[in-house]
Amino acid sequence: MTKRFRNLALLFILTSIVVFPTAKAQDRRTITEPVAPHTVCERLVPSGKQDTTTLQNAIDQCPSGAAVYLGRGEFRSGPLEMKSGVTLWVGRGATLIAIPEPAAYDKGLGQCGRIAEKGGGCRPFISFSKTSGGGIYGEGIIDGQGGAIIGGGAETWWQLARRAQAQGGNQNAPRLIQIDHAQDITFSGVTLRNAPNFHVAMNRVQGATFWGLIIDSPADARNTDGIDLGASQDVTITRSLIRTGDDNVAIKAGDNGSSSHISIIDNYFGWGHGMSIGSEVNSGARDILVRNLTLDGTTSGLRIKSDVSRGGLVESVTYEYVCLRGNRWPLAFDTKYDPRAQGTRIPVYRRIVLRHVHGDTGVLLMRGVDEEHALDLTLEDVRFADSATWQVEHANVTANNSDVSPPLPGRAAKPLLRGSEVCSRAFRNSNR
Repeated sequence: MTKRFRNLALLFILTSIVVFPTAKAQDRRTITEPVAPHTVCERLVPSGKQDTTTLQNAIDQCPSGAAVYLGRGEFRSGPLEMKSGVTLWVGRGATLIAIPEPAAYDKGLGQCGRIAEKGGGCRPFISFSKTSGGGIYGEGIIDGQGGAIIGGGAETWWQLARRAQAQGGNQNAPRLIQIDHAQDITFSGVTLRNAPNFHVAMNRVQGATFWGLIIDSPADARNTDGIDLGASQDVTITRSLIRTGDDNVAIKAGDNGSSSHISIIDNYFGWGHGMSIGSEVNSGARDILVRNLTLDGTTSGLRIKSDVSRGGLVESVTYEYVCLRGNRWPLAFDTKYDPRAQGTRIPVYRRIVLRHVHGDTGVLLMRGVDEEHALDLTLEDVRFADSATWQVEHANVTANNSDVSPPLPGRAAKPLLRGSEVCSRAFRNSNR
């Protein structure tokens, strides 16, 4: 991460945090800044060799409520499995490095590090499976080494992903962190970088807090989503800096269950594919709050994406005080994400509210399936540069003309704001 990116993002977060009235569409818990565990069960220093066994033994023997502390230096490890109530404390100056050896992550079928018809052939680097409490804390770094040559071969995890894309197959690469059937998980302060696949993936999680994280991977690193929430409830992501090669944050609701009561507050997204809901929403996603977010150079900005093969009901989503800069599609609410998709799982988006959302140029897309399943959106103080273009199809939009620029198709024009002006004006208004 460059100092310029860190400083710019921190400046945004520090100057834009304000107190707002409580909203219904958000995490139902009371969230406060995480504090360091009071008890450290073991303090470790790097061995200079592979530290997998030492790390796993320390985690296994640590009592609930305590932390395994990693001191300054580089720890190299294969997959680690966390224990209920135990925190991995990555201290300042410590780096936990995932070894780039497919065999270490393989699930026993010899698929990890290969291209196959299906993915999922690798274990994650760090897993929270059926755990309660605990998490990851500290000012250190967890590095997935997505750009390192794997297995003594000739390509990296990221090159494997690109080759899989070209060949129409699926790469088998480990996720950096997987949280599965867990509850009350807390991540605070740590930097996650260079994941071979997703940085954080969640499935059936009840209660999770991500506070002050840095997630950083190259813009061309395929499938390196920042945080993916699937079938999860009561989740907060706040005061974090995220730039990746795919979705910065994605909220999903596939066959495993619905996702709801999610807060994305006071964050800065650099490059990536934006703040996404979908594309799997067949089990439903609702009660989502996105507030005080800058999307700086993401290809898409605010995005809800699905199609008739994996669609469902997305409702009660509120976006407030959002600044968009340098986005190809600042707004992309699309029920035809894959226009070739077939099926009967119709995407329906309703009670979608955009309030104090400002940006510059790009395509502003709102596309429903048909008039029977039209999008339902409300726009309040939504302003972009005059070069931005609306693409509206099968959408019922509630808006005051004086509150929206450029004007919606078929509505009278109003004075416009330039993109460089609207974001600064939004920040001034939000801090009153």
